[in-house]
Amino acid sequence: MRLPALAALLLVCVAALLSLRTAGGQGSNTSTGFVAPVAMALPGYRHPATDPAFGTSFVRITKPGALGNGVVCGPKLCSHRYSSAQAWNADQTLLLLDNGCNGMCFLDGHTYVALFSRNRGGECEWHPRNPDLMICVQGRTISTWAPRTNKEEILFISTAYHDLRFGPSKGNPSRDGSRIAVRAISKDGKDVVFAYDLNQRLKFPDIDLAQVPGTTSSCTISPLGTTILCSPNQIDGTEQRVIFAVDGTLRQRWTDHHRPGHGDMTLDDDGSEIFVGISKSDPDKYHIVKRRLSDGKVTSLTAFGEAEHASTRALNRPGWAFVSYGGDPDEISANPTWAPYAREVIALRIDGSGAVRRIAQTRNVPFDYWSETHASPSPDGSQVIWSSNWGVPGGPVYEFVTRLDWPEQHGPKELVANGQP
Repeated sequence: MRLPALAALLLVCVAALLSLRTAGGQGSNTSTGFVAPVAMALPGYRHPATDPAFGTSFVRITKPGALGNGVVCGPKLCSHRYSSAQAWNADQTLLLLDNGCNGMCFLDGHTYVALFSRNRGGECEWHPRNPDLMICVQGRTISTWAPRTNKEEILFISTAYHDLRFGPSKGNPSRDGSRIAVRAISKDGKDVVFAYDLNQRLKFPDIDLAQVPGTTSSCTISPLGTTILCSPNQIDGTEQRVIFAVDGTLRQRWTDHHRPGHGDMTLDDDGSEIFVGISKSDPDKYHIVKRRLSDGKVTSLTAFGEAEHASTRALNRPGWAFVSYGGDPDEISANPTWAPYAREVIALRIDGSGAVRRIAQTRNVPFDYWSETHASPSPDGSQVIWSSNWGVPGGPVYEFVTRLDWPEQHGPKELVANGQP
């Protein structure tokens, strides 16, 4: 008669342990319910730490002041550039910080030791295939630049255009690094964008941005290098999207507001090019959505939530978007139909399954743009960089890197619900 009672007690204990894991116990990084914030002191600079909610390992990689080898962080912040900008080079041996640092500051991509800084103008992004190079746009030139040696090779220079820009700010090369989209002012004063092939040193036709109503904020090439996505802002505040073929043909115009925005482009499981980000229009307002570039089809990936930025810079880890969530934990916990993430970074499967991996509780409280989390993964998704003021509004914004282990993966569908193989 005592055995059933013992079995019942064991079942209660197991249920309690599972509840702790789902509610933020150590090692739980695949739960899909709300996880209350777990208090934690600010980790020391470059001292390994463990996220008490999810069991993931992370490290703070910046501090105000000198980091060594001529790298100096400002008193307010020292961070990577943006969620959709790749922070690591192709082989992950270098990590770039360029907000609040004394120039472009390069760290070892695995130990986070400061290595060197460079001062240069223009906009540069990592080449996705060649770990030695960045692709740079400045003034009248397009070039490749090797940060370690500080050597530059000019690929394009023109007297017919000036104010060349890589985006600005939100430009990325194609997945193979062969093409970029370049904003410029033509000789006759027109605001144009054109594709440029770095391998062939070939400029594509000008696309006159005046043909689209509003003021274009940025443009970028698509993952396959066949189309250019631009973001015009209307007088009424509506943020639209237009998509051109590289020959200038208008393919799509998405007139609904910010559907999506604050996101990134990638390839879907079927090979189609998509834009993943946060919608600010009905019927999927404040959902994470993906939108197909070829026909504008929208698919909702999450419920209503407090997502702020999405990144698909894990080019070698297909099928995942890395999402930064803000929000008030008390408000999120009080609304069980919302996406249950508050001040977190998660990895989200973009196949519509809802599968996630919980990466970090950021403890980042709202203050200003520069204190937003802006999480961005390394090319293979094994590292994720994110920013936090660690609960102090107006306090220093630190950089952190969380490390992730992934099962061996030979196809994008091998990871299913809750990130389990």
